[in-house]
Amino acid sequence: MVDQSIADLSGMTARTPGDREGRARLVLALLVLLLAATVLFSLASGASDASALAVLREWLSGGAGEALSTRDRVIIHDIRLPRVVLGVLVGATLAVSGAVMQGLFRNPLADPGLVGISSGAGLGAVSVIVLGGTWLAPVTVFLGASTLPLAAFCGGLACTVILYRIATRQGRTSVATMLLAGIALAALAMALTGMLVFMADDRQLRDLTFWQLGSLGGATWQKIGAAGFVMVPALAAMSLLAPGLNALSLGEATAAHLGVAVQRMKYVAIVGVSAAVGAAVAVSGGIGFVGIVVPHLLRLVMGPDNRYLLPGSALLGAALLLLADAFARTVAAPAELPIGIVTAALGGPFFLWILLRRRGIVDL
Repeated sequence: MVDQSIADLSGMTARTPGDREGRARLVLALLVLLLAATVLFSLASGASDASALAVLREWLSGGAGEALSTRDRVIIHDIRLPRVVLGVLVGATLAVSGAVMQGLFRNPLADPGLVGISSGAGLGAVSVIVLGGTWLAPVTVFLGASTLPLAAFCGGLACTVILYRIATRQGRTSVATMLLAGIALAALAMALTGMLVFMADDRQLRDLTFWQLGSLGGATWQKIGAAGFVMVPALAAMSLLAPGLNALSLGEATAAHLGVAVQRMKYVAIVGVSAAVGAAVAVSGGIGFVGIVVPHLLRLVMGPDNRYLLPGSALLGAALLLLADAFARTVAAPAELPIGIVTAALGGPFFLWILLRRRGIVDL
């Protein structure tokens, strides 16, 4: 009976005037088509002259045809395809994590960077870049190429553990305390990162600048396997939170009366977001604005029902990041812009434009 009450509530949150449930399903179908088109576009964009239709014919023929030359086949399968898969994973992770954080805090401006997770992961990576040849040399020698992504993941996880210990008292986690403590931890992590940047030499500064602004360059199947081992289960766990987040929108007391294990849901949400974002930052660097823009725009279109908002965020986040990556690779070719610059430069004004058009409706 409790489960049925939560399910009924999940449906009620979507039934605003004009019932958005049908629209939400249509938007999801369109987002699937958009992501498929974006994947083909990303595979065909770049120095190779292979077209999206040639790539599609290659896949439909199972590689038996002559749609692609040997050179183009190597470029697309060994270089671009891992990059596209990584972009889909990272984009979906950042967008879904943002949607979960917004539902948890009941604030459309919340995102993983707000509670210091991204800053902690960045601090771990910057520490390896700057101190990897001196103080952390034994660790770097032992772990090799895995040192930087592992350090980023551990930095995000450490911030999460500290945050959870501060915000939890007598078995209950205060969302308000978590928000305030997260802002303080993010500021502290940024201060320590600034100190390390001040200590860096010219070569390290170039690496730091590119890494902190984010990039999907250097994507390999090994990186995808390591990051996907964390991100995919975390995404699956967060997708199960949709009914509880719908109930939480009416307040913690109401959600508890409806049978939602509020404390357990908070724990799953925090751990899931921390693990997913830590892994994403570890392999792609700092990419901002996806986690805050995507869920908010979808909420304006398809409503607040998290049963549709979470999968919709995953689809749109993946498509948006792939488009930003394709733009970053081609606008200044053969050079490559950091993808974080593209997401901020394009996402910021567009987000402001939406807010200005809808400011009579949107209640922040």
